[in-house]
Amino acid sequence: MSTKLVAPSLLAADFGNLQRDVEMVNQSDADWHHIDVMDGVFVPNISFGMPVIKSIAQHSTKILDVHLMIVDPDRYIKAFADLGANYLTVHYEACNHLHRTLQAIKNQGMKAGVALNPHTSVHLLEDIIQDIDLVCVMSVNPGFGGQSFIENTYQKVSELKNLIEKKNSNTLIEIDGGVNATNAKKLVDAGADVLVAGSFVFKSENPTETIKKLKEQIA
Repeated sequence: MSTKLVAPSLLAADFGNLQRDVEMVNQSDADWHHIDVMDGVFVPNISFGMPVIKSIAQHSTKILDVHLMIVDPDRYIKAFADLGANYLTVHYEACNHLHRTLQAIKNQGMKAGVALNPHTSVHLLEDIIQDIDLVCVMSVNPGFGGQSFIENTYQKVSELKNLIEKKNSNTLIEIDGGVNATNAKKLVDAGADVLVAGSFVFKSENPTETIKKLKEQIA
């Protein structure tokens, strides 16, 4: 994949002006909307529920990249398909039968993603990488926005890229957490395809311009 993608994380958007921020992303150089779903159990925070995601989907004109940080994600696969998710990512740590979960996601017409917490080795995906459309490498501990980037992520991305190439898979590598202008190019050079950027985009003075510059940096 030659084009590198930017996916602003709506977790960092202004919830009082969510439609405005979704439309800003629509009109920007960004490629996807990244939506973090947290249940307060798998991670110590609660975020978007179904009605909010339905509203986001109604206003979005771009790919909806939904990241489930929840226990027992299998219960909600069809619900997220019905809401319009294009990519549905579940956590390796939350799935007892990961292969079955991935097949269920694909059976609903979505691309299937797997997220890895910072402590989880990419080599655990060796037997299943060819069934995964996207691996979301957590470069912070999941649950809260605005955290500092974990430096070991570069090595992890390189190892994952090697695994994908060894298995002749088309899996995309996504980075979620602490992405900014300092580390974006280095992440892409290590093998990343999709960069999730939350606070870096939405807390900037001009989010549209910030997205534009980030895209230019990783082109």
